[in-house]
Amino acid sequence: MNKMRDYFKWISLSLAVIWLSLFVVIPNIMVIATSFLSRDPNSFVSLPWQLDNYLRLADPLYAHILWHSITLAGIATLLCLVFGYPAAWIITRFGPTGRAVLLFLIIVPFWTNSLIRVYALKVILGTKGLLNWALLNLGIIETPMRLMYTETAVIIGLVYILLPFMILPLYSAIEKLPTSYSEAARDLGASRWAYFKDIMLPLTTPGIIAGVLMVFLPAMGMFYLSDLLGGSKNPLIGNMIRDQILITRDWPFGSAASVTLTVIMALMLLGYYYVHKRTGRSA
Repeated sequence: MNKMRDYFKWISLSLAVIWLSLFVVIPNIMVIATSFLSRDPNSFVSLPWQLDNYLRLADPLYAHILWHSITLAGIATLLCLVFGYPAAWIITRFGPTGRAVLLFLIIVPFWTNSLIRVYALKVILGTKGLLNWALLNLGIIETPMRLMYTETAVIIGLVYILLPFMILPLYSAIEKLPTSYSEAARDLGASRWAYFKDIMLPLTTPGIIAGVLMVFLPAMGMFYLSDLLGGSKNPLIGNMIRDQILITRDWPFGSAASVTLTVIMALMLLGYYYVHKRTGRSA
């Protein structure tokens, strides 16, 4: 029986290593190698090796797109944190049944394709959409607002799609806090703000960073959302990578932009590991 179990573990581990090697490690190595090659109109890539693809990212045109992507993703991430933290805290205040229902409602949108949800959002944000209709009938505005094809529409779309990715790690971090901490703080005369600032916020920092990672980086690459809600005036770096790979056929430069995003992700993960380790030691 033990031999069969060991044999099964060995097969499972081997299949996992093979799958990761074929579909994760090797493709990433190919992307990294391609980013150092030269563009070739006939075969897409060719020698010699060079760093020009990375230096081109400093070009004002591409640097503007990168900065624009960071700005929109940063604003969307901040809004997700502002809305997500109270939502996660409120969920933890419910009993087991209430928590299960609320978490279920947060997860339900994942059952629908995000592209379909973005099209639904266009119906809401359009000049003759539901939002303008409601505001006009309530007398809040006199003329319809133009939200579509603006930065505001892109930010709303990013928050709409990515908010659950912020709430779930925050809920996990807040739910793990012992109730004895709040009781001790209350017995010692600490206000709710002092408890939140000095105890709750520092101990939930790993959850905050995890939520930021799960929102910020995907927000920079959602090219379809930028196309549908922002138009051509609000491209994200994901749009640039798509255009370089599929339209311009400049695979080396598109690969360099992809590797840059990967490096940003690695640095953020390193920061998460450092904060998580430091928080664990202080606890």
